[in-house]
Amino acid sequence: MTHRDASGHANPSDRQATEAAETRPVVAAVLDLQQIHGMEVLTPVLTTRRVVYVGETHDEYAHHKAQLAVIEALHATGADLAIGMEMFQQPYQPYLDDYIAGKITEAEMLRKTEWYERWVYDYRYYQPILKFAREKGIPVIALNISREITGRVSREGMESLSEQERDQIPADIDYSDQAYTERLKKIFAQHGEETSRSFERFLQVQLLWDEGMAERAASFLEEHPRKQLVILAGSGHLMHSSGIPNRVKRRQQVTSAIVLPGGGLNIEPGIADFVVFPQAAKLPPAAVIGVFMERSEQGVLVSEVVKASAAERGGVKPDDIILALDGTRVASPTDLRIELLGKNPGDGVRLTLLRRRLLFEDQRLDVDLILGQ
Repeated sequence: MTHRDASGHANPSDRQATEAAETRPVVAAVLDLQQIHGMEVLTPVLTTRRVVYVGETHDEYAHHKAQLAVIEALHATGADLAIGMEMFQQPYQPYLDDYIAGKITEAEMLRKTEWYERWVYDYRYYQPILKFAREKGIPVIALNISREITGRVSREGMESLSEQERDQIPADIDYSDQAYTERLKKIFAQHGEETSRSFERFLQVQLLWDEGMAERAASFLEEHPRKQLVILAGSGHLMHSSGIPNRVKRRQQVTSAIVLPGGGLNIEPGIADFVVFPQAAKLPPAAVIGVFMERSEQGVLVSEVVKASAAERGGVKPDDIILALDGTRVASPTDLRIELLGKNPGDGVRLTLLRRRLLFEDQRLDVDLILGQ
């Protein structure tokens, strides 16, 4: 309360204290944890945004379930959706289109997009999202540029790219976000690298990813002015709008919202528009044979057998070549992974093997295994 003198005027010392309080800088931001809402509150806000970015830690199943929940909620409102995915590379877009259109199977899509060669994480994290997209006819957009280009930049720098390769990347790459550069330096330091030259290449690759994905997203938005785009990407590409979002906005002035999963996230002002805390969930154990694989001309070469695995118990040996699983020919490790995709730990399978022998003819044999996890 302001004290007044007998004439009714405010005491000068009180007035000065009030003015000081009004000009004092804010020293802390407050997150009101009592204001926690469900998707029913978030969804109406997201429907008003042209682009919705939903982050992830790639091997956190709960994050992918949260992504699907956002997509399902927006679809239920009647939104005309498309889904942009970091996990697919742009040259393989035709095969995603064919999969969504029902022209090819899931197995064919995985082979043709080279999922297992180009994205190291378990496909089952993303499988429900892709199945929902196919069921509802929601286009899936391959956002990333090809690994061949980023690999060359990582090894030799941007200057090493050929003219043909340069035609496949954005002409405009923005280096001006210094806060983003500093965050990337911290990530880079965790890998134990020290030379500034190595960091420069690391930065080039990161920005090439970000700009490439942003350019593809912006082009899609321009070509499909009625579509709402949900972009799924690693949280590091989204937080503080630094990676993809600001680079999309530089190309297309669209409304957007960033939704990041909490948990391991260092929550700070400006990191996102919304933070969700999905219920903990673990990906069910995969069915495994227990071998290290290499490609061979005849099938899948067993380079090593894991101790106490299904393969060891079933009599599989190093240098065996797997020709078929349950009668279906497998010509590559990808083929074998796809055949195992629909299996569960405890299922019985039959492997057809070619066993090469120095002193005798190669032996073809069948072995029965109980899949492990």
